[in-house]
Amino acid sequence: MLSPGDDSNDGTQQRWRGERHGFPKDGPGSIASIGRRTFAILVDFFLAAGVAGVFTLPDLPKNWSLLAWFVITTVAVAFFGFTPGHALLGLRVARIDGKTFVHLPRALLRTVLIFPLIPALVWDADGRCLHDKAAGTVVIKVR
Repeated sequence: MLSPGDDSNDGTQQRWRGERHGFPKDGPGSIASIGRRTFAILVDFFLAAGVAGVFTLPDLPKNWSLLAWFVITTVAVAFFGFTPGHALLGLRVARIDGKTFVHLPRALLRTVLIFPLIPALVWDADGRCLHDKAAGTVVIKVR
């Protein structure tokens, strides 16, 4: 795992996360911290468990909560650019190429790669996890 200030691929040293991709140092549009992203996904996990629980009562949702999380995450990111957890914490998934919508193929790839957790636990100097790099996305702050 790299941290801000590590050398980038072109040999220049970046001063903050996202600088080489044109993102601001802080404030709206800057790269979201790993802590905020972690809290957002925990919110999404609890929401998904609650949604699945409604359909499995009186039993616990068990693995149905994973299916609910998968659907909520994929649909929300594809069509709105954020999950409920992202919205709560002022985050949004954006395309690295600057286009407006993430769309279904990128959102699906991103969600599939989060599922085994390893891609979400490895990030680069920009704070982009492997699933974001593969999908061409980045999580930014909106407030």
